[in-house]
Amino acid sequence: MSTAPTSRAPEAAAREAALRQALASTPRPPSPSALSAALTFGWRGMLKVKHVPEQLLDVTITPVMFVLMFTYLFGGAIAGSTGEYLDYILPGILVMSVLFTTVYSGIALNTDLTKGVVDRFRSLPVWRPAPLVGALLGDSVRYVLAGTVIIVLGVVLGFRPDAGVVGVIAALALVVVFAFGLSWVFTTLGLLLRSPNAVMNAGFMGIFPLTFLSNVFVEPDTLPRGLEAFVDVNPISILATASRGLMNGTAETGDVVIVLAVAAALTAVFAPLTTRLYRSRG
Repeated sequence: MSTAPTSRAPEAAAREAALRQALASTPRPPSPSALSAALTFGWRGMLKVKHVPEQLLDVTITPVMFVLMFTYLFGGAIAGSTGEYLDYILPGILVMSVLFTTVYSGIALNTDLTKGVVDRFRSLPVWRPAPLVGALLGDSVRYVLAGTVIIVLGVVLGFRPDAGVVGVIAALALVVVFAFGLSWVFTTLGLLLRSPNAVMNAGFMGIFPLTFLSNVFVEPDTLPRGLEAFVDVNPISILATASRGLMNGTAETGDVVIVLAVAAALTAVFAPLTTRLYRSRG
């Protein structure tokens, strides 16, 4: 009986050697490219929406409520008619609704962090920023959806942009590019704070004042002088002005350039910061 373990040892060694030889002879799968990995993580975001469709409420129901309430409650008082006010406010509501959605980028990242999903992602042999870039690419689909809902509703209510379909698409694209840059701010916030609720509260505390202290709802010249000066330089005001201009065919190149420059600056500052925090925090 004492020789049984000894007799089985050569057999186990032979099986292990055969297994190693089989594994060594199998070609190693190629590493995914940075683009492929990012798109895969973006698709993950889409699958999350598929399984939890309630996540789309903030990009469908909420924008509709904003358009209807502001147009029919304040349109007559502010612009004299709901039709005239709709032409002014719809590009602004487009900007507001999409920018509000960017807060959820930080909330989703913080949720993954607190549940340990980020630790798993960091262990994968993929491009390190792929989960971050992919998540924001997936969120960009939500931005397009939110903007499309606003535009379709506006057309139903009588909104007729002078620049036609091309101008509307250009305005939506500009808003989505700016939202992509702003999303990096909230992903940084999502890695700094301890819970999704804290990210949501801090995010909306920042985005609400900047949005309402802009020209989204009213012309700046109706405001006190000091407040008007702030509104005029607020990037959200410039984005709303550029969006109106693109839809009406009267956009100024300077406004579009400023919006793109701010989006690029936000990405240049907060994308590396987010990546560094993502690598270090566990």
